[in-house]
Amino acid sequence: MSMTALTEKTPLRTPLRIGPHTAQPPVVLAPMAGITNAPFRTLCREFSGGKGLFVSEMITTRALVERNEKTMQLIHFDASEKPRSIQLYGVDPATVGKAVRMIAEEGLADHIDLNFGCPVPKVTRKGGGSALPFKRPLLRAILREAVSGAGDLPVTMKMRKGIDDDHLTYLDAGRIAVEEGVTAIALHGRTAAQHYGGTADWDAIARLKDHVPEIPVLGNGDIWSASDALRMVASTGCDGVVVGRGCLGRPWLFADLVAAFEGRTDDIARPSLREVADVMVRHATLLGEWIGDEARGVIDFRKHVAWYLKGFAVGSEMRKRLAITSSLSELRSGLDELDLDQPWPAGADGPRGRTSGNNRVVLPDGWLKDPYDCAAGVGEDAELDTSGG
Repeated sequence: MSMTALTEKTPLRTPLRIGPHTAQPPVVLAPMAGITNAPFRTLCREFSGGKGLFVSEMITTRALVERNEKTMQLIHFDASEKPRSIQLYGVDPATVGKAVRMIAEEGLADHIDLNFGCPVPKVTRKGGGSALPFKRPLLRAILREAVSGAGDLPVTMKMRKGIDDDHLTYLDAGRIAVEEGVTAIALHGRTAAQHYGGTADWDAIARLKDHVPEIPVLGNGDIWSASDALRMVASTGCDGVVVGRGCLGRPWLFADLVAAFEGRTDDIARPSLREVADVMVRHATLLGEWIGDEARGVIDFRKHVAWYLKGFAVGSEMRKRLAITSSLSELRSGLDELDLDQPWPAGADGPRGRTSGNNRVVLPDGWLKDPYDCAAGVGEDAELDTSGG
């Protein structure tokens, strides 16, 4: 189906409402560990013209309550970020409640999102992440504490379909969320077992939307282009989209999304390598300014190099060289040696980032025996600085 046809059947002008906040178009940057820090959010927001919702990296509630130095830096927002959206991850209702009250009382953010989607084994083996919603009473207790502690701040949640195809939790979790006062739900259309492999189940997003018509439902999974976002909304009836891996090395995807949702179907970015190189240097510069050290900023940027250069004719040796730079001048000089007049390559769109799938989900002993038995609880070591979902 063409982009024009999609815009004709997609409710483009309906804003996403998160409590008192409005996102138009209904596009959300997904929290990604080590990626969606203040510099990357700045880039995405600039390309979008300030439109949409941009969520922080995932913050663990225990580290926030303890005022961990690294965590306190991660919750820094630029003055231009409005609303300030922070994602929390926690496994203990009391600690989640303390963290949310801290945010509300100290004015640290304007919107709180809770993560129940992490599929990483070192988290699920302790009952955290995407394993947690299987224990319905524990999920309810966490949501209740969060909503109660948030006061006037809206609380949303992000989750997966379930642990695996035999242990789906998303419909029960959605109903619990509505009953506990959650403002909106984002569903990644994969199970924990799938990690990031296979194809996202958009039909599950449609089923959740039908199941919880009281609040907005956002779809997540396999949005690699603006046309994918429009197709998701048109086919599922979801109220908005959450974009994660699709914007890795492509912050201008948010310009495409804004154009598509506003009906400007031909206004899609196809930057040349010269334009991409300029964005790369700006990204690295912003990281250095944020960290307070140019070298550390460029080193942190290294993981982005392959994503930015995907599809372009850049030799393996040069890719390796660019991925070990440690200064802005070294990065810039290396980029200047490339054929910067290369147009946007046909192979640059599509999947990027992690794609592993069909994994056995590691869980605590006896975890699946009874979804209502929470006697064992979840250990503190399930609360790790690992994001994803």
